Amino acid sequence: MTPGFAEYLASWQSTALAGFIVFLRIGAVMAMLPVFGEMAVPVRVRLAAAAAFTAVVAPAVYAQVVPAAGSGLAVAIALASETLIGLSIGFAVRLLVWALQIAGVMIAQATALSQLFGFSSGEPSPAVSQALWIGGLALAASAGLHVHIARILIESYTVLPAGVLPDAASLLGWAVGHVASAFALAFQLAVPALIASLLVNLAMGAMNRAMPALMITFIGVPAQTLAALGLIAVITPVLLAIWLAVFTSFLADPFGGVR
Repeated sequence: MTPGFAEYLASWQSTALAGFIVFLRIGAVMAMLPVFGEMAVPVRVRLAAAAAFTAVVAPAVYAQVVPAAGSGLAVAIALASETLIGLSIGFAVRLLVWALQIAGVMIAQATALSQLFGFSSGEPSPAVSQALWIGGLALAASAGLHVHIARILIESYTVLPAGVLPDAASLLGWAVGHVASAFALAFQLAVPALIASLLVNLAMGAMNRAMPALMITFIGVPAQTLAALGLIAVITPVLLAIWLAVFTSFLADPFGGVR
């Protein structure tokens, strides 16, 4: 083997190993990422998307990844750290979609629509939740999710270096903060339906107290369902606009708690 060929082979092996380490982080992100990581997306398509993101991200972070592609111990540490970091990033982004689904469940329960027109995409959920989920995914994709994710992945190597296990306390605090924010967002999105449901039930209770002989259920429940459908038709575009603003704001600075 000539010295030139040996040097070329060593360089190719280092490049391939660095690309594999980048793929570990991106593959873990793809497992949790909205749009790309949905259960309805075939595994081969998700694998192709991960490979495409690797081809985009790897050249930009090659110098930062090469030190992690040295000894066998460094590669073993990178195998654990990159997978953990990728799952954490994907989990943080996925939480915002879960917030939409949680808000949909709360709205459906408050408006007595939880069992109306429900259908399943992996896990059974009310139709309101499904409508918000699909609308959110469509808005995220149209807002250039792939571009934001590529930028976030490149920035992540500055905040969370390759081959270094992240600080557990910082990562835990970052994750807990995003979970709390997701539940707060879900409640905020569901507030209009919760208030409307409270007012309707108070009105039905007052009518039942004033006219005990009247079967208020036969009148009130159909009226409540009709009013709920009208309310959802009116507030859904507003809720999705609010959610998209929060989503894009998160994508602009996803590492606020671990910098």
